[in-house]
Amino acid sequence: MQSIQTIEQLLDGLSRRRRLNRGLRSAGVGLLWGSVTALLAVIGYKLAPLPASIISWAILVGLVATVGGFLVGFWKRPSMLETARWVDELKCLQERISTAWEYRGSPQSNEWQTLVVNDAVRVLGTIEPRRLLPLRFPLEARWGISLALIATVLNFVPEYRSEAALKSEQEAKSLADAGRQLADLSKQQLEQRQPVLQPTEKALNEVMEFGEKLQQVSATRNEALRDLATLQEKLERQFQNLAEKPALRTLEKAARAPSNGAGPSDLQKRMDALRQALGKAAGQEEAVDQLKSGLEKLKQSAQALPAGDSAEAKAAREKLADSLSDLAQQAKDSGIPMASLDEAIDALRNAQTDFFVRDLNTALQELEKLQELGKNLQQLQQEMAKVAKDLAEQLQLGQAKAAQATLEKMIQQLRSGSLTTEQLQKLLEEVQNASSPAKEYGEVAEHLKRAAEKMAQSKQSGDRPELRQAAATDLAKAAEELDKLLQQSADAEQLAAAMESLSRAQMSLSTGKQFGQCRGTRPVFGKGGKPGKGVGTWADEEGWAQIPEQTEGWDNSGIQQPELDSKGLTDRGEAEHNPALTPTKVRGQMSPGGSMQSITLKGVHIKGQSQVKFTETAAAAQAAAQNALNQDQVPKAYQQSVRDYFDDLKK
Repeated sequence: MQSIQTIEQLLDGLSRRRRLNRGLRSAGVGLLWGSVTALLAVIGYKLAPLPASIISWAILVGLVATVGGFLVGFWKRPSMLETARWVDELKCLQERISTAWEYRGSPQSNEWQTLVVNDAVRVLGTIEPRRLLPLRFPLEARWGISLALIATVLNFVPEYRSEAALKSEQEAKSLADAGRQLADLSKQQLEQRQPVLQPTEKALNEVMEFGEKLQQVSATRNEALRDLATLQEKLERQFQNLAEKPALRTLEKAARAPSNGAGPSDLQKRMDALRQALGKAAGQEEAVDQLKSGLEKLKQSAQALPAGDSAEAKAAREKLADSLSDLAQQAKDSGIPMASLDEAIDALRNAQTDFFVRDLNTALQELEKLQELGKNLQQLQQEMAKVAKDLAEQLQLGQAKAAQATLEKMIQQLRSGSLTTEQLQKLLEEVQNASSPAKEYGEVAEHLKRAAEKMAQSKQSGDRPELRQAAATDLAKAAEELDKLLQQSADAEQLAAAMESLSRAQMSLSTGKQFGQCRGTRPVFGKGGKPGKGVGTWADEEGWAQIPEQTEGWDNSGIQQPELDSKGLTDRGEAEHNPALTPTKVRGQMSPGGSMQSITLKGVHIKGQSQVKFTETAAAAQAAAQNALNQDQVPKAYQQSVRDYFDDLKK
């Protein structure tokens, strides 16, 4: 019995080592095939325009094959009898071990069995499992590691790409970038404000879906431009329907003012908030400017400070500290205490120039912030002076929010019951005066007219409460109608922003630039002027209510707008003709049968029937023409003709 246990222990150890060896060998095979896959993927990526993700996928396949191979090999454990037969075969023992293992279950022991078992124990005692089954990497694993190293080295080799492949790759990047930007901007718009008009919401969702489609679907540039042009036309038609409403134009014009059409109470709240932020610096714009100018001069002087602790350097720092102390005292006298100036003085006297410059920059930033707040306060004060005084002026100037506040005030007065005859007469006159400018606001005029009639009847009949309540209801309906128009105006603004995004995407796809490098068709300076190189002059009076013409995508950033004279006619003296440029007229004659002027175009003449659809060809030609226009390759005199030609093709 002791001998059987000894055989079992030895066979069990050998069985486990066989199982582990099987796992290692299977893992080596998986590693070999995974390395071959990775190597082929790297070579393919270096020679062909394949996506870079193919290498990641190949590495993942190699890892899965290695781990999976080990698990497959390690999964099944060999039995004791199989191991005994394997040892017999490997060591040429003529089935001595397997026979002894088979005798272990025999119910009767005899001498022969004892001899066989003892012989097996003796033979197994001469076997060392570590030598018989050494744990080492199989040959397949070593080849796999070598191929993986080769693939790693090849991964650092630059990719070979033909000119067509580079162009296609750049187009794919532009498509993905434009699609991502369109989707993100549309999503932000919908998150910030949900449109009230269903067509507007649907249009914004379509823009977002179009952006997501550009990222996911491998479309060509011409296909993307064609779909984009179709979407643009759809948004333009919807936008034109909104822009045709006179009320929206007036509201949009008022919304472009710094006050954003806010009422007097809102303006006063904003002015109070700015005054609180400014503190004692409110109204001290000149002192702030002087302080900033003085600090900038000291900052320039600090750059010329001598280094070290020489007597000259100490004297220069002391002189600079004295000048800074004067400015700090000037700030305190003006009611603008600045702690950073005191810290700068201490740093300067301690020869800590870096800290001095840092504190000086902090002080300059604080002054710039005060200047900005002061400018905003001045603008609001100017807007406050322009706020309409009554309902008629508010409607005429497009100040819908102020008009709503006025209507709410009238409603409260009518419903209070303490309205005197004189107050009712005053309300009646104000509402009647507002009827004319309210004609641009749809049903607002009708509601005001009804309210005025009921107020007049109430006055004539000696103040009847039911008529005053009915008039208040009509005024409430007028306020609701104004709110609807404001919401529609906001929808139109969202459509304009979506169209601008599409315009930027079109320019990005046409020129091959990134989306962020392209500017939309909205003006940079002015209140609606067309974009263009330079600083712009007088802007158009229309904002988003007029779809701007697509022009060059010049970058106006960093250009300062010069001061211009007032708009109007100027005296330029008497017109003088250049003697060398005397106007003459030459009449030409067509000779019958003569040759006409022609232009020879370069290209390959291909005979046969075209298989390309007209719409695709027109979209590609339009994109190429737009690209040429943007890059100023077409003479200015012919640019409008080119645009008209492709506009006719759309029809």
